[in-house]
Amino acid sequence: MTTPEAEPEQGGAPRPEERLEKAVRAAEQALIEYEIALETFRVEVENFSRLHEQRLGPVYARLEELEAQILEARAARTGDAEDRRRADEARARLMPIPGVEELLNGWMDGDGLFPEATAMLTDQPVRPPQRVRPGEEARRLYRDLARKAHPDLAQEEDERVRREAFLTRVNAAYARGDEAQLRELAEEWAAGPVPQRRPSPAEELYARLEWLDRRKEMLTLLAKELEESAIGAMLRLAPEDPDRLLEEIAEQLATQVRERETELAGLLGQ
Repeated sequence: MTTPEAEPEQGGAPRPEERLEKAVRAAEQALIEYEIALETFRVEVENFSRLHEQRLGPVYARLEELEAQILEARAARTGDAEDRRRADEARARLMPIPGVEELLNGWMDGDGLFPEATAMLTDQPVRPPQRVRPGEEARRLYRDLARKAHPDLAQEEDERVRREAFLTRVNAAYARGDEAQLRELAEEWAAGPVPQRRPSPAEELYARLEWLDRRKEMLTLLAKELEESAIGAMLRLAPEDPDRLLEEIAEQLATQVRERETELAGLLGQ
C-alpha cells in the first residue's frame, strides 16, 4: 500500500491515520517476506520428497518384504499362532488392494505384477523425477517479483486478480528453477501498467490489518505442517546438503537390509 505520506499535525505529531497506514504497510511487507520464505521451503520439501522416493523407495520396499519373510519363516519354525498372526498381518500390508487384479485385467496377483506385465511395462525406461533446486539467481528473481507483484499490495479487486494470475506464473517458474522464465516475467512486470493508488479511509486500514492477521495465522499453520512433516523434518537436518543426507540414510538402510537378509538366511537354514 503506497498512499502518499500524510502531513503531520501542528507540533510535529503524526496524525492517527498516518500511524495506522505505516502499521499496515509494515504488516504487508512482513507478510510478503513470510510468504516468500514459506514458498521457498515448500518447494524444497517437494523436491526433496521426490528425490527421497526415487532413491530410497525401493530400499524401503525391500526392507518391508524382508520383514514379512522373516515373520513367515519364524512362524513356520515355531508353529505359534501369535507368530502366524503377525506374519499374516505383515504380508497383508504388502498385498495389493482387493480388486486390483480385476481392475488390471489379470496383470497382478498377491505377489505383485506377473512377469509378462513387468516385461510389458519396462520396455521403455522410466524417467526419474526431475531434480529441481532453484539456484541463487532464481531465488533472487523470485523474491524481487514476489515483493513487487504480490496480490496483498493490491487495493482494487481487478488489480488483485491481475497480480494473483501473474504470481501464479512466477511460482510455477520458480518451482521449475527456470531463471530465463523468471527474467522474462520480471521484464513483463516492469513494462506492465502501474496501478493507481488512493488513500484508504481509517476503517479500511483497520479491516486490512485484521485480514493480514488472519492470513498470517493461516500461513503459520501451513508452515507448521511443513516443518512437522517427515520430509520437512529430514530436510531441516541438512538444509545446505540434502544429497549427503540421502546418502547417509541410504547407507543406514543398506545396513538394515544386510542384517535382515542374514537373519532370514539363519531362519531358513541357509
